[in-house]
Amino acid sequence: MEGPLARLAAFEPTTFPVVSVYLNTQPDQHGRTPDAAPYLHREFKALARTFAPGSPERHSFDRDVERIVSYAAGKIDPAANGVAIFACWGAQEFFEAIQLTTPVSENSVYACNQPHLYHLAHLDEQYPRYAAVLTDTNTARIFVFGLDHVIGAEEVRGKKVHRVKVGGWSQARYQRRVGNAHQEHAKEVMERLAQIVREDKISHIILAGDQVVIPLLQEHLPQEMVSMVEVMKIDIHASEKDVLTATLAKLLEQEASTSAEKVDRLMQQYRARGLAVVGLQETLEALTKGQVEELLISGALEESHPQPEEVEAILAREVPDSEGETKGEEPRQASLPDLLVTKAKRTGATVTFIEDAALLESVGGVAAFLRWRG
Repeated sequence: MEGPLARLAAFEPTTFPVVSVYLNTQPDQHGRTPDAAPYLHREFKALARTFAPGSPERHSFDRDVERIVSYAAGKIDPAANGVAIFACWGAQEFFEAIQLTTPVSENSVYACNQPHLYHLAHLDEQYPRYAAVLTDTNTARIFVFGLDHVIGAEEVRGKKVHRVKVGGWSQARYQRRVGNAHQEHAKEVMERLAQIVREDKISHIILAGDQVVIPLLQEHLPQEMVSMVEVMKIDIHASEKDVLTATLAKLLEQEASTSAEKVDRLMQQYRARGLAVVGLQETLEALTKGQVEELLISGALEESHPQPEEVEAILAREVPDSEGETKGEEPRQASLPDLLVTKAKRTGATVTFIEDAALLESVGGVAAFLRWRG
């Protein structure tokens, strides 16, 4: 997801409408995929009225409607449970469609001055990319999961040590040989895992194994990966689906605990006038200056669509006109939650959604750790 998100975040605000569509394509109880056409027709008809007939904006919007309707009618994989589509004909015929294995919570359509990324970024965090290792002392299964599906899977097999009667091996020699084989297997698994973590930019790891192999794995774990690891028990022969279900539940449980600790740490930093800001105004200003290291945003913020008066001037400056000046126009102006997420992605800041809305409620649902303070 990082690739599409990065490309979409890099899209420069424009005076042409950027149409963003999220569709839940999850089959119903009878296996039928929902027909999105009536919903799209209704939403597009309502939005079309906001553009002057014959204007360049209306022409761009109409072309995007044609492309999106055509895509939704014939190009969505039956296995997809959701799809996100972004289009802007006026901006060099821009078009990007992302099919998802995880369902979108509800259908939605936006016509803003830039791609609406809030929902996509939220899904990316709810179903993060992570690695899971299931192993005993001889065989390891390594999975990479993301967006609620298997991205990759492979197996690492060690050398089995067979006890032989001929030659009269002593018990001590046999045990040393076995121990060496187990150590070598653990080392090989960790080396391969470290390579996967680097290549796939993994930030979370689940280790599952028996009481013999887990300490060996941890012994060979690179120092930079120690903080990424959670340990749990799973049958090494479990199906991919069962592994995904169990490990994702473990990961989200840990994330919930981490979120509460993170918010508490941020509040302490803010009270001490350290590297932290809270509230919409201060956070948006810090994002604009590139100061934000990590944005904390309430998972419920999009529903409230906050547009406080104190940030209207900042929002207006986000939309350049064709002559390089700036203006803010409805309905093409991005919502504040979406603007926060897009600015964070654009400046390389981490975005963390806090699912427990009460944790950030007192500060308007938004806060941030800073790289530096001006």
